[in-house]
Amino acid sequence: MTSSVNRVERFAFSERAPHWMAALSFVYAALTGLALWTPHLFWLSDVFGGGSTIRRWHPWGGVVFAVVLGLMFRNWAREMKLDADDRQWLRKAHKYAVHDEEGLPEPGRFNAGQKMLFWVQMIATLLLFASGAVLWFPELMPRTLRLAAILIHPSVAVVSMGGIIVHIYMGTAAVPGAFRGMIQGWVRPAWARSHHPKWYRDITKS
Repeated sequence: MTSSVNRVERFAFSERAPHWMAALSFVYAALTGLALWTPHLFWLSDVFGGGSTIRRWHPWGGVVFAVVLGLMFRNWAREMKLDADDRQWLRKAHKYAVHDEEGLPEPGRFNAGQKMLFWVQMIATLLLFASGAVLWFPELMPRTLRLAAILIHPSVAVVSMGGIIVHIYMGTAAVPGAFRGMIQGWVRPAWARSHHPKWYRDITKS
């Protein structure tokens, strides 16, 4: 991490690239999955080439997402470990939601909410990948697994999509300036001091 008078490096290109590949593959898998899930949303299939096309490519969208998420795990897993401050932050997370951060432990590079989302998405992706594989090759799977996958896959997908919607909101409207870090790779020093003070002190030694 580097800093200058007006800029602090937030995310390197090697971190931003997998994030955006994951975002694109997730959107594709989510929208095509919704089209396959209910007739009410099957009109989405027209956007992606029709029903037969999305039946063929939806699983591959999920595979790409899972692989890229593996790269994100390699990049960030050590920084996503929850510590005592994170657990205290989570107990008071409602204050963060209303922009009242008084009394909250100072977050490092990632706050506890971001860490929780990371682990939720990792677990969800494992479940989606496993249940998706069963649905992809149903003729090879026992009936019990097929029935379980029919329940698990859409249920976990809803949880995963809900988490991503919250993530998008928090990274754009709720915390102005955060989006720049993932687009351009840097943030203003004042933003870093305000939202991630422990991390800012660590990288500036101040």
